[in-house]
Amino acid sequence: MTQEGLEFDTHTFFADLILPVPIPKLFTYRVPAVLNEVIKIGQRVIVQFGQKKILTGIISRIHQSPPIEYEAKYILELIDENEVIGKHQFKLYQWMADYYMCTLGEVINAALPSGLKLSSESMVQLNPAFNWEKTPFDFSEKERMLINRLKQDTLSYTEVAKFIGTKNIYSLIKSMASKEAIILFEKVKEKFKPKTEKRIRFTKKYTDKKELEKLFEEISSKPKQEAVLLKYLQSVPLFSDVSLNANGQSKSELSDGESVSSLNTLIKNKIFEEFETIIPRFGFDTPALSQPILLSEKQEEVRNAILHHFEESEVVLLHGVTGSGKTEIYIDLIRRAMDGGSQALLLIPEIALTTQIVQRLKKIFGAEMGVYHSKFSDNERVEVWNGILSGKFQLVVGVRSSVFLPFDNLGLIIVDEEHDASYKQQSPAPRYQARDYALVMAHQHHAKVVLGSATPSAESFFHSQQGKFKLISLNERFGEAHLPEVTFADMAIERQRKSNKGEFSSQLLKSIETALKNKEQVILFQNRRGYAPMVQCEDCNWIPKCINCSVSLTYHQYRHEMVCHYCGYRESLPSACPVCTSKRILTKGYGTEKLEEELNLLFPEAKVQRMDWDTTRTRSGYESIIENFQEGETDILVGTQMVTKGLDFDRVSLVGVFDADRMMHFPDFRAHERAFQLIIQVSGRSGRREKKGNVIIQTADPKQSLFTFVRQHDIPGYIKTELNDREDHFYPPYSRLIEITIKHTDRLKCKNLATQLTQLIRKDITGPKVLGPGEPLVSKIRNEFLMSILIKIPRDGGRLKEIKNQLLHLSDQLLSVKEFRSAKIVFDVDPV
Repeated sequence: MTQEGLEFDTHTFFADLILPVPIPKLFTYRVPAVLNEVIKIGQRVIVQFGQKKILTGIISRIHQSPPIEYEAKYILELIDENEVIGKHQFKLYQWMADYYMCTLGEVINAALPSGLKLSSESMVQLNPAFNWEKTPFDFSEKERMLINRLKQDTLSYTEVAKFIGTKNIYSLIKSMASKEAIILFEKVKEKFKPKTEKRIRFTKKYTDKKELEKLFEEISSKPKQEAVLLKYLQSVPLFSDVSLNANGQSKSELSDGESVSSLNTLIKNKIFEEFETIIPRFGFDTPALSQPILLSEKQEEVRNAILHHFEESEVVLLHGVTGSGKTEIYIDLIRRAMDGGSQALLLIPEIALTTQIVQRLKKIFGAEMGVYHSKFSDNERVEVWNGILSGKFQLVVGVRSSVFLPFDNLGLIIVDEEHDASYKQQSPAPRYQARDYALVMAHQHHAKVVLGSATPSAESFFHSQQGKFKLISLNERFGEAHLPEVTFADMAIERQRKSNKGEFSSQLLKSIETALKNKEQVILFQNRRGYAPMVQCEDCNWIPKCINCSVSLTYHQYRHEMVCHYCGYRESLPSACPVCTSKRILTKGYGTEKLEEELNLLFPEAKVQRMDWDTTRTRSGYESIIENFQEGETDILVGTQMVTKGLDFDRVSLVGVFDADRMMHFPDFRAHERAFQLIIQVSGRSGRREKKGNVIIQTADPKQSLFTFVRQHDIPGYIKTELNDREDHFYPPYSRLIEITIKHTDRLKCKNLATQLTQLIRKDITGPKVLGPGEPLVSKIRNEFLMSILIKIPRDGGRLKEIKNQLLHLSDQLLSVKEFRSAKIVFDVDPV
């Protein structure tokens, strides 16, 4: 074999790599002879891509055929001893690329945590926890040079190579990382900081029993200090094992409001010493409990029905009303799967839900459980990935990206709140639906799936009617709890009578007052963050708009800024109108921030907290808000749809829903379904124990048909009505949708491209119904103009793959035209 005159012997190998780039092909690299015996499919390698870029690639094929079009570059370094992606993942990733009309590189880029994708953009920092004096490792001269350099500043991968004087630095990086001297992170991410905890232990002198007895005699007149010592000895039984003192006790556990000063005095007098230690990121060191999960009679009946249906079906749709105890059934099923030697995956739609559910699950599954979501650092996500490969984690609880994890023996997948739109990735590609992908995963692993929800999606309910899923219902709440009573506040009448105060009806205000008087809690739902969605000059009607997008700016009072929720552009609120210089600039509409302000004025004695994207940007933000509410430190929680999902609080007796009309009349065929689901879900937060809860929905039209189903908690009745409407208008589940978005910085070129593509589709592809082209509701985002085309494809036509290939071909054909080369054509399969 030859490649441009070069001869290869039987020991020359090539590897086809998947690189994290949006190019629809594999890239062939030459394998250095020293790697011939160790290289495997599924390992990561470092390669040069183009003139300057360094990327991590995944080996998908090893062969002896050199590429014809170009001379293969050598693989620079092999990262792994064993594969990080198994055969299951390769098949699933390829399915995702084909189904969602994207490249394998885009799938890999989404699948791998940044910590597994070393590139020229990777950053290297000194580990904050690294200690020269205590490290047991030896370091080479180059390693010592790099450590001294990193003491000054963080370096990129490229800068490290330049500093060391060689391209092949991965072995050096790998060695130093294994010695915990350095940490890798992506440039766009924050630097990694280890999770530490302050702990307390006796100084060496007082580990001696005689000295300790003498100490108790000396402080006998100081009862508070004595109480702290006794509390420590209760937790750390020093007399039975002196070595227990080395790990000590958490300072936060040892001290409370009254004993802080006494503890500090003991530290000052060198009786105790304070030290910091790095603690496990997940904190699940407790062993798994062996006792069985206790289910009610009804829960047992449902659990048994699920197990029975699993004998003949892969998928069960569990429709359980809010507060029915679905989580306990999930736990029982997970325990059974794990006892049988299988892995389990519990998918949840929102990071906010992990706080409560993880606290419950870790008591049962302990160190066998990993948690996976985007609020975790790269290092934490890599830890879960490697924990699955090593067999450490048999259960993972996570959001949609958890479907990419390298399971090799998956026995059970549970998709909680399966109806939730958060399971759909919007941007960038792959624009996958995690619930649907989970079904494909289960089929490949021969696993079972439970789709759980209080408000099943119309599609899932349809599949159960068609016999594809088995439907099981749990129609009563756990214990003595009853479904809440739903009433409606007619805002049209309230405003006419002027009985409302700001955005609050008199009915809701009175109910909040009663709940607070009874020491009960209140949840208020407004699905719009910020202070006001719009600012307007009262004299000339000037409205500030984003310079990059075709939307008005939302006013955020706490930052005193107007912000675009699409691109992040922000401006200060002007003191005068820039058009007519009028000072009469008013806010229009209301968001969660304004409700929070009004609540503080109306109920000054109540503790109000807000839960939306602005207050929960960090993981601790979620946790502290939920913890405060759970502990009763918060009286009223106001928030966006985060407050509607899966949260379980004992003392909530009242739920208020604002602006229900706006949710229902959004221009989207799923708007009514989403509004129904959100209202039912947030209603379910009320009255989850013995006392019946109340729900007040503020609307200008209480007689709308959707509200009849809400009042009666009639989920099946609503879905049947919705399915009839979908069938009449040929929407899913009776068709499949592909939304095509055309983007260009030139408005006319964007429109021309959309028009030509639509004409080609109608001419060359028979069968689907084509709607458009048209401008979407927001027709410009980040300086790019948008046009949309919607393709409706018959569900049972069997031509879906063929039509997708034709669409991709037509897209490539048009993008090769000089006029449209800078345009983008984005395909969204099964848009939500």
